[in-house]
Amino acid sequence: MRLRPLVMAAAVTTALVVSPAQAAPAGRVLGYVANNGGGVSVIDTATNAVSTTIADGGGNSPYMAAVAFDGTRGYVTSSLQNTLLVIDTPTNTVDKAVPVGNRPAGVAVAPGGGFVYVTNYLGGTVSVVDTATLAVTATVAVGENPDGVVVTRDGSAVYVTHDVTGAGKVSVIDTTSNAVATTIDVGSAATAIAASSDGTRMYVVNKLSNSVSAIDVASRAVVGSASVGITPHGIALTPDGTRAYVTNSQSDTVSVVDLTTLTELQQIGVGDRPIGVAVTPDGASAYVTNFDSNTVSVISTASNSVTTSVAVGQRPVGIAINFVPPAASKLVAGTAQLQLRLLGFTVRGVNATLTDKHTGAPVAGQQVVFRTVKGNPLCTATTNASGKATCDAQVPLLVGVSTLLQGFTASYAGNNEHGGSSAHGYIRLL
Repeated sequence: MRLRPLVMAAAVTTALVVSPAQAAPAGRVLGYVANNGGGVSVIDTATNAVSTTIADGGGNSPYMAAVAFDGTRGYVTSSLQNTLLVIDTPTNTVDKAVPVGNRPAGVAVAPGGGFVYVTNYLGGTVSVVDTATLAVTATVAVGENPDGVVVTRDGSAVYVTHDVTGAGKVSVIDTTSNAVATTIDVGSAATAIAASSDGTRMYVVNKLSNSVSAIDVASRAVVGSASVGITPHGIALTPDGTRAYVTNSQSDTVSVVDLTTLTELQQIGVGDRPIGVAVTPDGASAYVTNFDSNTVSVISTASNSVTTSVAVGQRPVGIAINFVPPAASKLVAGTAQLQLRLLGFTVRGVNATLTDKHTGAPVAGQQVVFRTVKGNPLCTATTNASGKATCDAQVPLLVGVSTLLQGFTASYAGNNEHGGSSAHGYIRLL
C-alpha cells in the first residue's frame, strides 16, 4: 500500500578581499528532511545535527524534497494546500507557495534550474513551474497516480513513475511539447526514480515487485532489473554511478545494489520503516529517513554501516542533500566623530550594522573590522543582537586628519552561513 500522508512536500554575496591567511567561506552541505508530521528539518552534514526546522506554511506533513541545481532554492510539495513551497536555502526561509495540481507528490528540477516538474498524485498530471516567474506554465496529463519524477541530463525529457498495482509504467514527457512521448513498462507500483550521473540510465523502484528496473535512456527500454528487499520505496545513486542505495520499508533495511551487474550486494539494517534516501555530493554518506522512528540513519558508503542516527521531526519521508552557499550579507556603516588629542586622534562611535540581505534579519556575534580608506587599522568590534558593531579608535597623528575625514571602511569576512560584505562610513569633526 502506498504511503499517503495528509500533506506532502518535496525545496549575491558581496565579494570581500581577505588576506592570504583567511579561507573564503565554503558554504555548507545540508540535508532537507520533509516530515509527514510537519516542517522540514535541516541537517548540517558536517555535524549531523538539525540546525533549523522550516515551517511549511501552515500545512502539516511535507512529503518529498528536492533542491535546485545551484543550491539557492529548495522546492517542497505541500499536498493539503496543493502548493509547491519555494525555499531560499541559504537563509532557509519560505519565499512563496505556488499553486499546482491535486495532491502534489514528487518534484524534480531541470538542469540549470529553469523549470520544476511536480507530479500531482490524485490529479493524474504534472505541473511545469517556471522558476523565473514561479508560476505554472503548463499542465501535462500523464495518467493515474504519478509519483516519482526526474529530468534527463540534457533536459529534453521528464520521466514519471506511476504508483499503480499490476503492470507498472513510466511516462516520458517531451519537454519541448510538454506532452507524453511514450510509456515504458516496469514493475508493479513504481515509486521513486533516479538518473545516473552520466545521463544514460534511469533506475525505477517497483514497490510491489520488490525490484529496481534499469532503463536505457537512448532506447527508452528496460535493460535489466535487480531484486531488493520487501516493499522498496526510495533510491539514491552514488556520484560515481557504481551503486544504488534502496530503502526497503517493510524490511527495515537498505539494499546496496551494484549497478554494473544489477545485483544486490548486501542489506544494511536501519530504523523503522525507511522511506527516503539521499547521498552526499562527495558520495561518502547515505542519509535514510525512518518514518516510524522519527530519525535519519547515516550510512558510511565506505563500510556500508550505520555510523549515527539523527532525531528529526515526526514521520520523516522525503530527503534531499545539496551544497548550499553562504547567504548574502549586507553591511551598512554609520558616522563616527573625530576628536583631536595631544598626540593623536580619537575616532568615537565607529559603527556598522550587519544584516541578512534576503530577510533583513540582524546577524549577531560576528566580527567587523574597521580601517581608514587607506587601510590604516582603526578598531574591531563584534555585532550585538541588533547586528550592530561599535568601537572607538585611537589613531596616531601620522595617519593625518585628511585621511580620517575621507571616512572609514567596515569589513565582514563572512563564514559558512553568511558571505562577506563591506561598506563605507563617514567621520565628522566634533
